[in-house]
Amino acid sequence: MPAKEVSRCPWSLGVNDAYQAYHDDEWGVPARDDATQFEFLLLEGAQAGLSWSTVLNKRDGYRKAFAGFDPVKVARFTPAKLEKLRQNAAIIRNRLKIAAAVTNARAFLEVQAEFGTFSDYIWGFVDGEPVQNKWRTQKQVPATSKISDALSKDLKKRRFKFVGSTIMYAHMQATGLVNDHIVSCYRHKQRRDRC
Repeated sequence: MPAKEVSRCPWSLGVNDAYQAYHDDEWGVPARDDATQFEFLLLEGAQAGLSWSTVLNKRDGYRKAFAGFDPVKVARFTPAKLEKLRQNAAIIRNRLKIAAAVTNARAFLEVQAEFGTFSDYIWGFVDGEPVQNKWRTQKQVPATSKISDALSKDLKKRRFKFVGSTIMYAHMQATGLVNDHIVSCYRHKQRRDRC
């Protein structure tokens, strides 16, 4: 972890150490494995309408409740299991979001069957390489893009839930399909140079 004096994206400052560590170590790192893609698909859907810090604080609870983010196991969750999850204070207990995790796991497996990996599918929307943005201020960073619009539309056709364009743009940011670290952030250059 770098010295505290380095410049970071403003959104990562002042929440807590875990939030800053997420920015420094994970956010924007290209995820080319299906396990990470499924984890963030589930977490980003859970975040809808809430703060990301809320989800990060419950991430371990999600990992335990959702079988280590294994889509094969989550796809087999029964209605009784879903009802049990609604009583689990370690996760966000929204009925629709919990049900969507199972629906999405099943759709995720269908995408894997069609494309070989979900990663191949999603990276196809950016021609296999991260989009290198050059935002100078946090205010310039968009909430959606034409790519997230197209990805959202395609996922909805495939019966995924909680995959609106804003959620999918956040997913793209988290999993490194776009480099949205502002140019003054020390991570922007690192992410650009490693692609």
